[in-house]
Amino acid sequence: MLKIIVSGCNGHMGRSVVGICANTSDVEVVAGFNRTAVSRDGFPVYSDPMEYAGEADVVIDFSNPANLTSLLNYSVERQVPIVLCTTGYSAEQLAEIEEAAKKVPVFKSGNMSLGVNLMLHLVRRAAAVLGADFDVEIVERHHRRKVDAPSGTALMIAEAAAEGLPYEPELKFERHSVRQPRGGHEIGISSVRGGTIVGEHEIIFAGLDEVLEIKHAALSRDVFAAGAVTAARFIAGVKNPGMYNMDDALADII
Repeated sequence: MLKIIVSGCNGHMGRSVVGICANTSDVEVVAGFNRTAVSRDGFPVYSDPMEYAGEADVVIDFSNPANLTSLLNYSVERQVPIVLCTTGYSAEQLAEIEEAAKKVPVFKSGNMSLGVNLMLHLVRRAAAVLGADFDVEIVERHHRRKVDAPSGTALMIAEAAAEGLPYEPELKFERHSVRQPRGGHEIGISSVRGGTIVGEHEIIFAGLDEVLEIKHAALSRDVFAAGAVTAARFIAGVKNPGMYNMDDALADII
């Protein structure tokens, strides 16, 4: 039985992870970390990770970048692998994650969906084939409560496109401040926030008289929760410290 700690257990995504685990026979949520230490699902909840002294195989974090330091301290000190699903980290926090990964297995991905990670592979291939003859634009849409823009997934898609393009692209965020024709080596990223949109990402390859679009839409948060549990199974079995991602977890699938 895989023993999981859910960080951000009382938030929207945390509760989705708890629900997935409750309906999965080989995993168990043994504790939760949450800013407000309220137990809703039968396991203990702590506002300070170091207060939990029980057993755990892995931590799944769907909380807030502000919680990163305390989570990494717990993970390193207790030698518990961690799955970081939160987005919006600063450059300093990314360096903190890299440092922790020298001591414990760390799984980090801006998106836990299998469909999105397949999309990244398709984007790399499309960018390599279409090359400099097509302009690249990305549009991402999320619910009104999302605080970071662009989304971590949009940046992952831009990075995947950049890996396939024959030039080093410049990221352009919106276009309202500049009145000039589009540059030939740009990747434009536009963000939409509204309603209860779970998450939609679209990349557009626009060429001469033809357009190719690759799009992924998440219809519920459960797709990300299920992916996080898949990642937890993978990272819990990793023996060596280091940074891991969905490509590593799904190497036998994609």
